[in-house]
Amino acid sequence: MGTFRKEPVWKQRAVERSIRTAKLRAEQRVQECLEAARALIVEKGNTDFTVQEVVDRSGQSLRTFYLQFSGKHELLLALYEDALAQLADQIHAAAAVHTDPLQQLRAGCHELFELSRPDATPIRPLLTEFATQLLVTHPAEVQLAHTPLVALFTELIEKVGAAHRLRTEVNADRTATLMTQMVLFLAQSIGSNDDLPGRPITAEEVWTFCAFGFADDGPAAGTA
Repeated sequence: MGTFRKEPVWKQRAVERSIRTAKLRAEQRVQECLEAARALIVEKGNTDFTVQEVVDRSGQSLRTFYLQFSGKHELLLALYEDALAQLADQIHAAAAVHTDPLQQLRAGCHELFELSRPDATPIRPLLTEFATQLLVTHPAEVQLAHTPLVALFTELIEKVGAAHRLRTEVNADRTATLMTQMVLFLAQSIGSNDDLPGRPITAEEVWTFCAFGFADDGPAAGTA
């Protein structure tokens, strides 16, 4: 005969409490590693730190580190994703100041450009050195990391479309991807462009190009 006895409720609660506690500890250890790595990047001005330095700074063991991350690359990726998520939050706040959809998009473009400049953040190497390497070696991871930014700009572009101020053939998601990647690249290239000595590209120039391009007659200009 089968048994009707069920697992005691107290045991279920004990297991759930144990899992919850372990999860909180793991999250705390991950955060400590991220903060240690971020501090090392600020101090060094680059991403040339070792896992051992992160371990020493965070007060953890190598074993504990490798329980959280597969290696330095995964740690840097976590920092990169976190940096882009913070960018998205700041851009959202800057856009929310305005009520006009086009001005919201303009403010978002300006904020992304200014926050991505080499001199704008102490974790600049994440947006320059590591991002460039990652784009070549792990493009799928870059796409995933950019999800919050692309989602935000897609929403802003869709609002412009809802206000009937967007060309009908424009795809909001694809345009958001083009816009964010172009703005990031141009902002991060400041200081390395010898074609404009003393006249670096500005956020307003980038916005004007994104919004209006360079043709007088719209998208059909120059076509047969």
